[in-house]
Amino acid sequence: MDSFSTLIRTASHEQHVEAETSTFMSDLLGGRLGVEAYARYTEQLWFVYEALEAGAERLASDPVAGPFIRSELFRLPALERDLAHLRGARWRSGASALPATEAYAARVRECAGRWPAGYIAHHYTRYLGDLSGGQIIRDKAERTWGFARKGDGVRFYVFEEIGNPAAFKRGYRELLDGVRADDLEKQRIVSECKRAFALNTDVFLALGEEFSLSA
Repeated sequence: MDSFSTLIRTASHEQHVEAETSTFMSDLLGGRLGVEAYARYTEQLWFVYEALEAGAERLASDPVAGPFIRSELFRLPALERDLAHLRGARWRSGASALPATEAYAARVRECAGRWPAGYIAHHYTRYLGDLSGGQIIRDKAERTWGFARKGDGVRFYVFEEIGNPAAFKRGYRELLDGVRADDLEKQRIVSECKRAFALNTDVFLALGEEFSLSA
């Protein structure tokens, strides 16, 4: 029988690919969009991570979600440095969430407040994705827009406190395999993972409309 971490990975594979191959992401990584598109994407991430990390402290003592709350993963300070670099010190006054981003952040907050096991699904799809595919985005951004290697503008993708990402991901998968949930609850977590990817894809679609190359 497959482990729970394998179950989650395989069940959400299709949506994962869909998110990664969205038109917006393809155009961004292909260097066909300007730095403003990258800044707008970074801004949307801030709203999602604000929802994800605002509830983290309270969930740290939760028996189900608690083991996943790791300060070395937190991204808000890095995102804020990136946005200050991209948009200037007063970036907050001009920041706005797309409706798709608002829906994504609202669902994360809802899970954080009411359903810790569901919060794990969002935690997994975001942080493990950032540790993996995020490195491709960082490399492309550095080369396309001339950011300093692992410096301001791409700090979101730099996990300074995780010396060995491969070992960290192994440990994370072990946490998933040991999650305190029965089979029915595990199925609900898998469904929430799929929902998380769908919400993320909706943000890419909205960004794609805002930065359409065919316009």
